[in-house]
Amino acid sequence: MNQNVNIRPESDDDINAIEKITIEAFKSHPHSNQTEHEIVAKLRNDNALSVSLVAEVNNVVVGHIAFSKVKINDEFIEWYGLAPVSVKPEYQSQGVGSQLILSGLNAIRELNAKGCVLLGEPEYYKRFGFKALSELVFEGVPPEYFQSLLLGGDMPNGNIEYHKAFA
Repeated sequence: MNQNVNIRPESDDDINAIEKITIEAFKSHPHSNQTEHEIVAKLRNDNALSVSLVAEVNNVVVGHIAFSKVKINDEFIEWYGLAPVSVKPEYQSQGVGSQLILSGLNAIRELNAKGCVLLGEPEYYKRFGFKALSELVFEGVPPEYFQSLLLGGDMPNGNIEYHKAFA
């Protein structure tokens, strides 16, 4: 990565850019039904974006990441879901997504997060410590793609439920 990337919380001025970037980033993604931008908007409208960060290069937003609360066995126990993370196609594979993920994980740690879950490529997310674990289950997806990262306390057991925006 040869550009300086600035990671900061989203502002109201970023909302249109976030939507465009999210649409672009998932346009040709093989496991996407292209509704990620709608998920972000619904989370925002429901005040359910626990952490929403943007990545800027030269004061232009080129990436976004969202974290929202998840329930385990119908209870919020300080666990969060990472989704989605979006980077403009021309900035992908340059470390922008990694910087967003690391900054986002730090931000949820500041919220006293005990853990984080995501649905994604195991090869990519293992570098951040995410693993597919049998203790946490997200129905209807291949278990190897549903991964978790313990940030504190003991690993819970149970079924994960995301915010209704993901339904």
